Amino acid sequence: MARFLIVPQWQGSPSPRAMQLIDGAQAIAGDLPRNACTTIDVPLEAGEELETGVHRYSALLRTSEIVAATLSAEEPPVIVVGGDCGVSVGPIGVAARREERLAVVWFDAHPDLHTASSSHSGAFGGMALSAVLGEGPEGLALEPGLVAPDRIVLAGARDYDAEEEPRADAIGLTILDAPELASPDALAAAVRAIGPTGVYIHVDLDVLDPATLTGVMAPVPFGLSVAELVAAIGAVREVAPLVGATIAGFAPSSPAAAGDDLGAILRVVGALA
Repeated sequence: MARFLIVPQWQGSPSPRAMQLIDGAQAIAGDLPRNACTTIDVPLEAGEELETGVHRYSALLRTSEIVAATLSAEEPPVIVVGGDCGVSVGPIGVAARREERLAVVWFDAHPDLHTASSSHSGAFGGMALSAVLGEGPEGLALEPGLVAPDRIVLAGARDYDAEEEPRADAIGLTILDAPELASPDALAAAVRAIGPTGVYIHVDLDVLDPATLTGVMAPVPFGLSVAELVAAIGAVREVAPLVGATIAGFAPSSPAAAGDDLGAILRVVGALA
């Protein structure tokens, strides 16, 4: 049976609706087997920046430490249910230290490639992939070189800030746009080229088209269908063993709205689990 780590972290989001991420994580957890779930006690307070350039840094650091310690004691794979995208960074680090050659597939409408110096909001969620690459404040960013750029596939991103597009090109990530993902073979080929011993899959639900799922912070049109996302995940899992995954970004406007989206989300959970 799959294990789930519920991390209702909201402090990495720039949105005034950030605390709805708590409701989203809890709504997903409510449809999962209770005995398969461990819930992290995320601090409710905003936390302090502490001259890092990362908004709410102290609260994010506390959660990151708890998540890393919890995952280190668990057998992989564990599916992390967030929360903002920042919840993926620590788990990817745990997986990369265990795997000889980890591939990371980052499904997201946004590239999350800001740094503290480029971010307009100071929100860590928008810096999460940079932190995976080793750029960010102590305790939140991984060790530089732990996950090399050529082992990351950015999938479905279509809303870049001006600072992020040239950075994505310069770093040397493999990038597949949403139309390219209509064929799951394209993603499978990109992951196969990495030669991975295992794969970590991050899914920000805003990679889906807003017509498919409404409960996200920053919906972006022309995204994936649920069927396309599920097929892409399945194709990746045929290439290498899944050693961890994240589902992030669910922020329903109300309990009723959460129910409208849960069918789609549970199909994604099923593809990962």
